[in-house]
Amino acid sequence: MDLITQARIKGVQSEFIDALGKLRVTDPVALKSILDALPEKRVYRFVGGPVVVRALGHPRTELAAIGAPPLQWKLAANGKSIAQGETREPVIAWPAGLPLGYHRLTLTDAEGVTEEVPMIVAPERAFGGDFDRGWLLAVQLYSVRSNRNWGIGDFTDLADLVRLAKQLGADGVGLNPLHVLFDDHPADCSPYSPNSRLFLNPLYIDVAAIPEFAPDLVPDAAATAARLREGDRVPYADMAALKWLGLRAAFNSFVTSASEARRREFDAFRAARGPLLSRFACFEVLRHRFTAPWWEWPVEWQKPDDATCAALRNGSDKRDVEFVEFVQWTADSQLHAAKELASQLGMPVGLYLDVAVGVQSNGFDAWNEQMAISRHLAVGAPPDVLNTVGQDWGLAGFNAGGLEAQSFVPFADMLAASMRHAGAIRLDHVLGLKRLYLVPRGFKPDNGAYVQMPFEALLAAVACESAAHKCIVIGEDLGTVPEGFRETMQDFGIWSYLVMMFERDDAGHFRNVDHYRPNALVTLNTHDLSTYAGWRSFSDLKMKLSLGIDPGESEQARWDALGRLDEILRQNGINANDLYSVLAFLSRTPSRLLAVSLEDLLGVIDQPNIPGTIDEHPNWRQRLPVTLDKIASKVDLAALKAATRERSLTGGS
Repeated sequence: MDLITQARIKGVQSEFIDALGKLRVTDPVALKSILDALPEKRVYRFVGGPVVVRALGHPRTELAAIGAPPLQWKLAANGKSIAQGETREPVIAWPAGLPLGYHRLTLTDAEGVTEEVPMIVAPERAFGGDFDRGWLLAVQLYSVRSNRNWGIGDFTDLADLVRLAKQLGADGVGLNPLHVLFDDHPADCSPYSPNSRLFLNPLYIDVAAIPEFAPDLVPDAAATAARLREGDRVPYADMAALKWLGLRAAFNSFVTSASEARRREFDAFRAARGPLLSRFACFEVLRHRFTAPWWEWPVEWQKPDDATCAALRNGSDKRDVEFVEFVQWTADSQLHAAKELASQLGMPVGLYLDVAVGVQSNGFDAWNEQMAISRHLAVGAPPDVLNTVGQDWGLAGFNAGGLEAQSFVPFADMLAASMRHAGAIRLDHVLGLKRLYLVPRGFKPDNGAYVQMPFEALLAAVACESAAHKCIVIGEDLGTVPEGFRETMQDFGIWSYLVMMFERDDAGHFRNVDHYRPNALVTLNTHDLSTYAGWRSFSDLKMKLSLGIDPGESEQARWDALGRLDEILRQNGINANDLYSVLAFLSRTPSRLLAVSLEDLLGVIDQPNIPGTIDEHPNWRQRLPVTLDKIASKVDLAALKAATRERSLTGGS
């Protein structure tokens, strides 16, 4: 089969027009690498692709072909038949009451031709929230200073942030991704480059809050923690060393002296998280043992196997496997406590969590889902005005064939891992649900190709998990999106993500409040953009120029933007241009959620992350300027409440 035919079957678009208006044709060698890295993709005879049924009304599925009638159909879930029937027409009218979830549909015609198809029965729309309009306090959790943490913001600090947010009138706290990273590389701290999206970063655990921990278990822990709290940047290596000492000491104490109630809770957590947790714990033990990427491990460990994992956990490594599980239980329990606190305080959103677009190829998810995630392909972006050579984000993402073969369960598991703790999540680069720009390993990013994803099925999975967990889903849909994308996304109840700094017309004028969609989260900026203080002071332009990065904007253009900001504020009767004036403008938009960054409220100048840099800028390391207990006194509470009054009056706070 020639490359073009293979590409068509696997949904690979080898030619496209980039943002610069240039025709891009993927090099044949690069194209072959992409095709070789993708699993086989079924070509269905009776249907056009995975079947999506939305439960409302009288759902029907049009068939691509019927074969020799009658066409028999059987629907199974978890290996058990749940419905069956037949049709002589090129359509199946589904019976009422099909259970929501991920099923396998078997179709057989009168000549015995059979095919099995993944099918999702989804609610009509994702969970939409039970409030009118509200706002969130957005925080980089690692950046939080307190008088008791061990050098990094932790889940006890998060509980205090929830209380602070309630005091400020907010309806929840928005956080950076909390995905687990690599514990043996603490300096690689980007929350968007995870080991796994299924588990939590243990560095956010408050070790001192673990019932079995006692200060004398780690000599000089208090003095070391006090030293680690000093300075403007998180000392990841030293902080992680202390945390792991404390976690190991707490676990050893748990093994010898935990109460029966605590042991039962631990066992219940392990049972609830099932094989995924067991495999993750085994993976971490093996990763430390072999100190190499998983594809270089001994053959018997290169693919997950529950029998070999059982042997590992029952052998000499038993305690090390249990330690990983204990750490995840602890992180889960502390994060859950913060979520419960928000609920007790009557905050309708509670926690708003970010979900990264992909994972590191040498991490757990890529090892555990080798069919659905290819380690040989990296998610990125084609050349555009700001990145003329394209982008390679170094992250592996899901592929269509592997997800279809497993009825989209790996994708659902990934969503559920974040939704279990959240009232809202944001899907980074939500355009990846429709197509991903993939770059084969060893090639430059301008030699990638777009690969189509089963968009409707992935949206249906999002709606299923959202409804099951009562969790709002916001799709980061910035930039140029395919025609009809946002409309389809909104039809499934997934919200948009609107950044005021980007919401300008072709002449550079800021768009007015009536431009903003209701089912959306609106924000002034993002972690990848300048803070408001930095933007007004031109600090971001100066910083990028000092790093040899094109800021994409001249000083004159910035002066023009400042003037246009004044213009849109005056049009709305707002005569000042401080942060609270901008928040007052954003509060008037119909968008149901507003995110306000804590850095902006504290007047921080430097932004958390500058894309395109690694060590040139202290990305993901900067601390807030004051400790948590002093934040309220540094915020103009009257001005903030006046600015967000529109949202309070409509039931958001």
